[in-house]
Amino acid sequence: MSLIDQIAPVKDSAMADLEEARDLAALDQAKGRYLGAEGRFTALMKQLGALPKEERPLAGKAINAAKVEIEAAVLARRTQLELEALMPAEPIDFTLPGRRRFVGRLHPLTRVTEDIVRCFRRLGFAVADGPEVEDEYHCFDALNTPADHPARDSQDTFFLEPNLGESMLLRTHTSSVQIRVMSKQPPPVRIVVPGRVYRRDNADSTHNPTFQQIEGLYVDKGVTVGDLKGTVETVFKELLGDEVRLRFRPHYFSYTEPSFEIDFSSSLTKSMGKEWLEIAGCGMVHPSVFQAVGYDAEEWSGWAFGFGIERIAMIRYGIPDIRLFYENDIRFLAQF
Repeated sequence: MSLIDQIAPVKDSAMADLEEARDLAALDQAKGRYLGAEGRFTALMKQLGALPKEERPLAGKAINAAKVEIEAAVLARRTQLELEALMPAEPIDFTLPGRRRFVGRLHPLTRVTEDIVRCFRRLGFAVADGPEVEDEYHCFDALNTPADHPARDSQDTFFLEPNLGESMLLRTHTSSVQIRVMSKQPPPVRIVVPGRVYRRDNADSTHNPTFQQIEGLYVDKGVTVGDLKGTVETVFKELLGDEVRLRFRPHYFSYTEPSFEIDFSSSLTKSMGKEWLEIAGCGMVHPSVFQAVGYDAEEWSGWAFGFGIERIAMIRYGIPDIRLFYENDIRFLAQF
């Protein structure tokens, strides 16, 4: 039998031996019998010298091709045996239901905050932030709040121990951020300020000592109450639906003039047995506030409005008690 005719039978024999190997040791022995230093293919290679010169390239190519196939078969069989070694000796019953991992969700207040911020961003507002521990100047004085105002009483505000003689407190509104932004940035200003605020309220179904608030501030030349109303209407219709109707009632805030309370009416309020529900406060920025931050009230005008995020979330989701947001009850939070 010629050398070339011997190659196929040797390869077939190698493939059969590799398939019959039942463990890695047997596989290595089978590989050595064919590809080792004393293996059968090595012996075939040694016979190449005895072939005529013109037959050597063809025979050498055939031997190398067969060796490549065998090496690939060795690798495949080794992988198969390694996987089989990892299999348990006893069968496992997989018929019982598996344990599912709990998938976390955004808190309902976070969802509503992100929706509100998204509305403002589409109108060109940037997001601003400030400290929750404030001084009286940024929280009251610069906002035209007189010294005898009830909000500055310790019965309404959480005051802290004086720091280097300065009276500090937990901010009662996010309006303090307006002062910080306007003090550093020349107009025009267009910001929205979400954040946590604190007031000495007794916890009940509609009040909590700490809650989330968000407000917008827009300062530019020629800003009017019409701009305020248009923005308010756009934001609340985006949040609560196109059917929402708004009304503005005259009110008093020390940092805006004129000032308004905003009520809204929709199928949601009617389902609660009310035609109108107070939802926000707003107004044109008071000239004294502009004076405190160095703006010329003759040149610039602006508006501000703010509202509680919990109120929006309670209306949107039909939640009857504000305390549910802060109890961390997984049964409640898992519904959102």
